[in-house]
Amino acid sequence: MPLGTLERTPPPFFRQGPSAATRLAFFAALALFLMVADARFTVVAPLRQVLAAVLYPLQSVAGWPLQWARGATGYFEGLASAQEAARAAREALARQRQAAQRAEQLERDNAGLRGLLDLRPRVAARPLAAEVLYEAADPYSHKWVINRGRGDGVVPGSPVINPEGVLGQVTRVYGQVSEVTLLSDKDAAIPVMNTRTGQRAAAFGGAGGGLMELRFTSAAADVRAGDQLVTSGLDGVYPAGVPVAAVEAVDRRAETGFARVTLRPSAAPAGVRFVLVLEPVGAQLPPRPPPPPAPAARERGSAKPAAKKASS
Repeated sequence: MPLGTLERTPPPFFRQGPSAATRLAFFAALALFLMVADARFTVVAPLRQVLAAVLYPLQSVAGWPLQWARGATGYFEGLASAQEAARAAREALARQRQAAQRAEQLERDNAGLRGLLDLRPRVAARPLAAEVLYEAADPYSHKWVINRGRGDGVVPGSPVINPEGVLGQVTRVYGQVSEVTLLSDKDAAIPVMNTRTGQRAAAFGGAGGGLMELRFTSAAADVRAGDQLVTSGLDGVYPAGVPVAAVEAVDRRAETGFARVTLRPSAAPAGVRFVLVLEPVGAQLPPRPPPPPAPAARERGSAKPAAKKASS
């Protein structure tokens, strides 16, 4: 071996077996063959299952500390959330108890005042549960079809509500189904009262985006964003005091003398499946007395006896 050179291969005396390149190529081909064979014929699947069965106890033992740590963390997080939920539930229960006590007191006061004034008891609307079948096919209207009709006692004009408030009104009645026009429809209108000021007005649909509006409202009217509107009960259709909408925005236009009042319905129709159909309040009231006779009819009636006396 000449000096100054460094041979890359060992002497013949130390050579044993194939070269490193040959071994690399062999094992690479073997690995490729095993991958293809396992992918096509799953020849390694039994061996994998055996190894998994043998190593599973070791994996379980190795994962115990992590499971214990996760369990402890979840326990303390669940305990904290449960305590927070219990505290919130107690506070909500206390508020509901106070509201119930106030409602009972107001109901007693109302009954006492009505008895003092010798007024008839308030009419209670009889509800009828219904299910929303589908929306109307007209894309320019907001209407539903429910599974209650004339055979169930539904009449045109019946209010449709849910726990959040008024949803709409029955406008067409068929044998087994009915059509409900929602408050956001362009043809919908409902008399309302502002709970803050007691002012009465009429709310109309068709404002776009599922909103409503108060039309013909003076620019100087006392109405603010956030005011709650309920049914006034003066139309003989809706019972009084049912939530209708909340004032979304007030745009006062001094040049026209009117304000554009946008409302957001209290009962959002999205996702509603079950509703209550109420009997119109006017259907439960006693019939109206007949109108008085016209003046011409009274004169004719009084002229007949006078003519009889003159002939006699």
